[in-house]
Amino acid sequence: MSKAAVFLINGFEELEAVTIIDVLRRGGVTVDLVSLEPGLETLSKHKIIINAEMTLSSFVPENYDILIIPGGTIAYLDNSDFMSMIASRAKDNQRLAAICAAPVILGRLGILKGLKAVCFPGLENELTGAITPQEPVKVVTDGLVTTSKGPATALPFALEILSILDGQETSTRVARDMLV
Repeated sequence: MSKAAVFLINGFEELEAVTIIDVLRRGGVTVDLVSLEPGLETLSKHKIIINAEMTLSSFVPENYDILIIPGGTIAYLDNSDFMSMIASRAKDNQRLAAICAAPVILGRLGILKGLKAVCFPGLENELTGAITPQEPVKVVTDGLVTTSKGPATALPFALEILSILDGQETSTRVARDMLV
């Protein structure tokens, strides 16, 4: 069974996080929520409290097939331990995903250099070295990195990740069951 970690920090976009968690769990993926706050409680962009299963200090990245960063904020950039872990993950050729403003994190770390990537409109110049498609694209997977534009693209983003982790058949089944 595949395992995914979703990182939460105060100000995260709840639609993106919850959609990803829901879709992946419907597909049978084990999803753990990791708080970058001192405790397990995180406060979303629109003031919804979500409790994580663990904090970053107890997180073991090697136990996961993919690390997923919801957007809504770039406050993730202020957590040096998180940034080091993401950089190390990329260096070790491990799968990463980011949506909305979160691809900026990957851009600042140089992870997107030479890769196709998308983000929340207007932040493209923060995707250092990325190739940003000119045509309207909601989700892009290039190599081991999947990026997406924002809240309205959270469902196709989650289904893309599910397809990568557990196959197109599982993703298609979950989409059909959700009336997508």
